[in-house]
Amino acid sequence: MERRELIKMIALLTGGAFIGGGLLTGCNAEDEVGGIAFSKTDILFLDEVADTILPATRTPGAKAAGVGKFIERMVNNTYNPENQQVFHKGIALLNEACKKDTGKSFTAATPEQRTALLITIDAAAKAYQKNKKEGEPSHYFTMMKQLSLLGFFTSKIGATEVLRYKAIPGKFDGDYPYKKGDKAWAT
Repeated sequence: MERRELIKMIALLTGGAFIGGGLLTGCNAEDEVGGIAFSKTDILFLDEVADTILPATRTPGAKAAGVGKFIERMVNNTYNPENQQVFHKGIALLNEACKKDTGKSFTAATPEQRTALLITIDAAAKAYQKNKKEGEPSHYFTMMKQLSLLGFFTSKIGATEVLRYKAIPGKFDGDYPYKKGDKAWAT
């Protein structure tokens, strides 16, 4: 192989990484995710849980941001198999707890019943997290709550309609005036 051909190949390969690595590797954002499969019912369930944690008020809630799909991708792409199993079992455990307390599934329960249940489970999750040993997985509700918050506040709706957002905020001002009730900054 001549030196010029090698340089052309390197330029082509490194340029391809900057221009569109998907052309060379075949990776697309729409490719299927790995991990344990979520059913459409699971995703709707997660939307309802997230919407109970972050309900619509004067601003849209977590369901409007499509947090259920976000949670699916995060669990399947970032959680290890043990945490994935804990998360999936948590969906069933949360639904069973709701049936035990209210006689209804989580999605059929009233918003007040859902909120009361999640407050109870959140307290149990905090106690579990406080006493868990090194290497043990997190409580399933801690994972659900964290992913709900992350998914919502990094979504377009959360960043632009709930938080203050400026695409180019300008210079850093560590002494920017804050008035009680102002929205937090997304950027």
